[in-house]
Amino acid sequence: MSELNPRQRRAVAHVDSPLLVLAGAGSGKTRVITEKIAHLIRTCNVDARHIIAVTFTNKAAREMRERATRLLDGKEQKGLWVSTFHTLGLRILKQDYQRLGYRRGFSIFDATDTQSLLRELLKRDGDDDAAKSAQWTISAWKSALIPPDQALATAEDPLEAAAARLYARYERSLRAYNGFDFDDLIGVPVRLLQTDEEALAEWRERVRYVLADEYQDTNLAQYALLKLLAGDAGRFTVVGDDDQSIYTWRGANPENLHQLKTDYPTLSVVKLEQNYRSTANILNAANELIGNNPHLFDKSLWSAHGPGDLVRVLRARDEHDEVRRVVSDIMLKHLQGRGNYDEFAVLYRGNHQARLFEQGLRDQNVPYHLSGGRSFFDRAEVRDVLAYLRLVANPGDDTSLLRIVNVPRREIGAQTLEGLNELAHARECSLFDAIFDDALEQHVNARGAAALRQFGRMIVEHGDDAERRGSVEAIDSLLESIDYKAWLSDTAKDDRAFEKRMENVIALTDWLARIVADHPDFDLADVLTHIALLDRLDDSNEAKSGQVRLMTLHAAKGLEFNNVYLVGFEEGSLPHHQNSEDEGLQEERRLAYVGITRARRRLTLSFAASRRRFGETQECDVSRFLSELPDDLLEWDGEAREVDEDSRQKTGALALAQLRDMLSG
Repeated sequence: MSELNPRQRRAVAHVDSPLLVLAGAGSGKTRVITEKIAHLIRTCNVDARHIIAVTFTNKAAREMRERATRLLDGKEQKGLWVSTFHTLGLRILKQDYQRLGYRRGFSIFDATDTQSLLRELLKRDGDDDAAKSAQWTISAWKSALIPPDQALATAEDPLEAAAARLYARYERSLRAYNGFDFDDLIGVPVRLLQTDEEALAEWRERVRYVLADEYQDTNLAQYALLKLLAGDAGRFTVVGDDDQSIYTWRGANPENLHQLKTDYPTLSVVKLEQNYRSTANILNAANELIGNNPHLFDKSLWSAHGPGDLVRVLRARDEHDEVRRVVSDIMLKHLQGRGNYDEFAVLYRGNHQARLFEQGLRDQNVPYHLSGGRSFFDRAEVRDVLAYLRLVANPGDDTSLLRIVNVPRREIGAQTLEGLNELAHARECSLFDAIFDDALEQHVNARGAAALRQFGRMIVEHGDDAERRGSVEAIDSLLESIDYKAWLSDTAKDDRAFEKRMENVIALTDWLARIVADHPDFDLADVLTHIALLDRLDDSNEAKSGQVRLMTLHAAKGLEFNNVYLVGFEEGSLPHHQNSEDEGLQEERRLAYVGITRARRRLTLSFAASRRRFGETQECDVSRFLSELPDDLLEWDGEAREVDEDSRQKTGALALAQLRDMLSG
């Protein structure tokens, strides 16, 4: 603790009452959490297995766990639980699923599975277009701990009432499938602990102290879960920053920071205001900007790094000029030795802004990485294999059955599936159970019934195989028995596409084998729930070294770069035209603040005088946020003009050298 600053030491040592650590950007909050874990174990004699530390992504949890374990010896860290909120909820469900009336091997429905189920439910009413909207609405209700009956009782119009009725049917379907969606991983444990005093007492006995990171991003359900575990005494430390709350659109409730003072009158607050990341000019600009938002907790970041460069403002003629000038500036700074390419980041409000920057960087042979691209888990072949495994682990998973019942083709047509669904509905059972019902032939023809039963027997055999030989062997034998490789070859548009799809299957099976090797106690259901959380919470497409980063402002949270270009700094973009007033504008300001505080050494804000939208050239107004930055911190790059001749020659020479390297290689 000797290397911590005074406020960090105070936050680490405080254990006598509930604590809120108001941690500004770059103020060392992760270090405070990990040092506090060590302090609880070594000084306060709290066993590691009674400490839970939670955050929002697997990547952040891994970093926190690694840093904590470096501070502790093997015996001290035994049983320490560092995870995401969803993994914590899953841990409770895996322990207490029987109390909730569920069967072992339950499925976790991801966003795509949820949309498929909602589309199926809506189809019965003749409406197949509202699944995505319904998904957002239902997720918002679940995040606010509003059950279907309450949603219906408080509906303000017929459309909302229809959504509430759909919500009720969706919940019944999930229960029938022995499944949970991602919101349930928090909401269902909350419901259990609120209604089962024995379960609550057991979990409070296990959890003696709670630490929560990024607390400003919690929703009502997550706050309720932490309150239940921490107990009335408030055995917790939460770390957050209301100025970095940028996820209200997905249920985050920054008011949870304020609610702490009401729920826990003895709450202490420690402010971390020394920034270890950025120069003073960047921080002063950020402070001035965010000072325009209302605050319950005032703070002002400061840095010992010195003033540094002024914030550069680049005005371009249009979107193409903006790209040319940003790319040229990146290449020039790289040539001047002011950073490797992976020390540069281009940040923007929306994903659609990335395309031109991709083209511009590619044209100049500048390596780049686009965050938020297509996920590995979205690929059809990956979803096929996982659907097979999910059905083997949980035959009640109707969504997985419908995905792969004809992959490869088994001549099971739509009419056969409709008959199977009618029988399942009449029997109030899963589709898989209906396959073996004696009345199947009354609903489908003999050929369809035979095909369904052959499929069902194959799933049962591989389920037995998984229990007998283990997950990895079962996966290999399953893919071999259905000749999935031949299916991929037959359905691929060409040999190259087939090879790529097969590589994805091999990558998946190899990865599954590593999971089993790392967790020898996992059965197939455990492996699949582990994967489901990684699908949701990990960026499976990590950047390589030496690549310029292209990403949205939301994706940039938690990251830092020596050189940041915040592009499209215009009205309608930042702030977004849908969030230009009241609370929406405050969140947009927080988003700009997050972007500014990603920069360590140099920050450039760029905007265009005009852009082409919807086939027409439109004039653009610079973002109102620029007027909220002090003039003496800004260095204007002038009107749109050509790069000076010296810069042009240096950039051209660099491009030529890269071309020679490429040709010689």
